[in-house]
Amino acid sequence: MSFLLSSPGVTNLPDVFQKYPKRGVLILRLIDDIMRKESPLSDGERELIFTYISGLNACGFCYHSHVPAATAFGINETVFTGNMGINLDTPEVDEKLKPILGYAKKLTLTPTQVTKADVDAIYAAGWNEQAFIDVVSICCVVNFMNRFVNGVGVDVDSETAYKTGASVLPTIGYAGWAENLEKTLQN
Repeated sequence: MSFLLSSPGVTNLPDVFQKYPKRGVLILRLIDDIMRKESPLSDGERELIFTYISGLNACGFCYHSHVPAATAFGINETVFTGNMGINLDTPEVDEKLKPILGYAKKLTLTPTQVTKADVDAIYAAGWNEQAFIDVVSICCVVNFMNRFVNGVGVDVDSETAYKTGASVLPTIGYAGWAENLEKTLQN
């Protein structure tokens, strides 16, 4: 249920960004830079990390909207569990990603306990410094978005979230969504 006085009924993230397009554009441009610009991590791997962190934070809207994005970018749907989790023991989760997911979990749930050994495991798996910076950035932006969504009271209607993720993220993407919002600012 929305916590916005001007929108007391059912609301979702597109509704919030439509109501506050300037804020939406800024947020979406940042997410686009982190999630879609050049990276050693594929778009699917970044969406998997986004989904994983959202599940850790029990952010239903973000989890359910990023599952279809991850699958659209090549992540096997059997990785995702029914309880907002990811089955890390399945062969569909590349061993090389496991230290990244472990690091993301620790940075999300117990950030003051992150150690050099956690980072060394990422490098030992074959990732470079750019991948590490990208993982930190993804973790930061996901935790931000999870708090934003939960903070404004975005509804956790998994069907609507899934449709949003399936129709926007793999098609027009974050940048296209931001461009659409910019057009509303010009009118």
